[in-house]
Amino acid sequence: MPGRIVGVSKDAQGNPALRLALQTREQHIRRDKATSNICTAQVLLAVIASMYAVYHGPEGLKAIASQIHSRTAILAAGLKRLNYSRQDMPFFDTICMGVGESSAPVLVQAAEQQGMNLRLVEPGYICIALDETTTLADVEKLLKLFAGKDTLSFTLTELADEVNTDYPEIVRRESNYLTDPVFNAHHSETELLRYLHHLESKDLSLTSSMIPLGSCTMKLNASAEMFPVTWPEFGQIHPFAPASQTQGYRELFNQLETWLGEITGFAGISLQPNAGSQGEYAGLQVIRAYHQHRGESDRTICLIPESAHGTNPASAVMCGMKVVAVKCDRQGDIDIADLKAKAEKHSEKLSALMITYPSTHGVFETGIREICDVIHEHGGQVYMDGANMNAQVGLCRPGDFGADVCHLNLHKTFCIPHGGGGPGMGPIGVMPHLVPFLPGHGVVGLGEATNIGPISAAPWGSASILVISWMYIAMMGAEGLTEATKIAILSANYMAQRLDAAYPVLFKGKSGLVAHECIIDLRPLKKAAGIEVDDVAKRLMDYGFHAPTMSWPVIGTMMIEPTESESLAEIERFCEAMLAIREEAAAVESGAADAQDNVLKNAPHTAKSLLCGDWTHPYSREQAAYPAAWLKDNKFWVSVSRVDNAYGDRNLVCSCVGMEAYQEA
Repeated sequence: MPGRIVGVSKDAQGNPALRLALQTREQHIRRDKATSNICTAQVLLAVIASMYAVYHGPEGLKAIASQIHSRTAILAAGLKRLNYSRQDMPFFDTICMGVGESSAPVLVQAAEQQGMNLRLVEPGYICIALDETTTLADVEKLLKLFAGKDTLSFTLTELADEVNTDYPEIVRRESNYLTDPVFNAHHSETELLRYLHHLESKDLSLTSSMIPLGSCTMKLNASAEMFPVTWPEFGQIHPFAPASQTQGYRELFNQLETWLGEITGFAGISLQPNAGSQGEYAGLQVIRAYHQHRGESDRTICLIPESAHGTNPASAVMCGMKVVAVKCDRQGDIDIADLKAKAEKHSEKLSALMITYPSTHGVFETGIREICDVIHEHGGQVYMDGANMNAQVGLCRPGDFGADVCHLNLHKTFCIPHGGGGPGMGPIGVMPHLVPFLPGHGVVGLGEATNIGPISAAPWGSASILVISWMYIAMMGAEGLTEATKIAILSANYMAQRLDAAYPVLFKGKSGLVAHECIIDLRPLKKAAGIEVDDVAKRLMDYGFHAPTMSWPVIGTMMIEPTESESLAEIERFCEAMLAIREEAAAVESGAADAQDNVLKNAPHTAKSLLCGDWTHPYSREQAAYPAAWLKDNKFWVSVSRVDNAYGDRNLVCSCVGMEAYQEA
């Protein structure tokens, strides 16, 4: 099932705790049978929209909507007086009218000269949409434009007195909305500020410590990169504004496409995909269109290594392909012998290979050129998952060793933030023979005649956040980007060496080194002391760290990625926390600590659990709360203790419980 479902669970003290239920994504469970490759949730946009509703509340939103509709009704009445006809249908904020084929472009051009954009929807028909920023002066300006005069024979007051702003019963809403207390309590700036800060205090973000999520590349999103997002010159442009009004954006697009092309070695870049998963879909659709254009539409087999991201097989199935799995060897690399056998077997129908480089196991595939050559020999195309580009930038290029298509996670390698699920951007790069098939867009005339059509509603995706990656590349330059990649790889190898004795590093390259991330094996802990990977992850919260990626791509492991953003001091602090946790596990292993009632099994510890009620555990409060010296100066307190996952999976809700559920009796 695409998307997310909220489960109302409870923590170890019985307090309510909201959690995302059934957390393993559908594509990771069902693989080639998945019906969705949805990954990025664009949560930042959802937060902005939800906070708009929190601040205004139901009455505020209704007042805004009523004002928009009233002014639209006044405009419609005025246009009727000027003898312009429109469809006699209910409307809210948009009216569409016939003005004649010869008059329509003249009116659109005249409006643009006065700072207003009207939409020519089809020959002779114009659409006008108002919003909460539209003033009565704007309405009067529009009416004078359509009258072709500087004065009107009527006033807006006269129009307001005669219009009926009631909605027909068939479209009128009668049900209540935004009834939750959160939408009815924060209608002043002070209250909203406190509410936002309250939420912020619950998030363990980069402001608190490193977030070592392997494969997710949670690197610094520098303030200088983020500032331009707030500039109205970028943030207030409509996706379909006339090209003459978006020349700055066009220059930014062109420069960013050129830079990404140079970094990857590809001839063409499409900025349209809104997420890595959407980039996968777009890239595979480009490959599909290429084969069809060559009269080889029966090429439908997609080879995918067993170690691939779960979205890979899901994307292939969405594009009408049949997935054939390729084995990996004991080092985590693609089994080239098995690849050759599968490519030979499906030679006539081979469409593509999907591969991640460096591999999902955190090592560089030394046979990457041979792998690409095998696929090309059998008429297929190589799709590279760009999730791990943070280990390539400035050192190697996908286009140079055989990849035909690659998606780039701008929300990973190129600094667009994606904590909590977005916003994501997944542009794709392609080799020259695939350029004609890149995504297009009919509204702005984007793409060649053979393009696959739009795969996103807007022609350049979430364009306003592209300025973040532009700033990152512009400020770093070629030398800085290369140095960042080197530091990312160095940091990962330093961490792997520091932790290897306590937590064996599962996969290493032939040189004994990892790429920009490493996978540590916690399965021996389970065997020796009954300590699960979840226990270590929860205990890390007590040390003030977000857990690394857990049990993926191998169950019972952690994938750690320090990135280039973290100082040696912060890396050391994380390593010290992990080594201290290993000592805590050793105490369980030796019998010095109780097998069930110990700091690992009971983690994380909230302030409430430490201060309220009787303390019955065999370890001290101080050991629970302050296991490291630095925590006494700077402690992040978690909001809930360990959550009952199974309970949350059984108690699914479509809307959150009200705040009253959190009040103590």
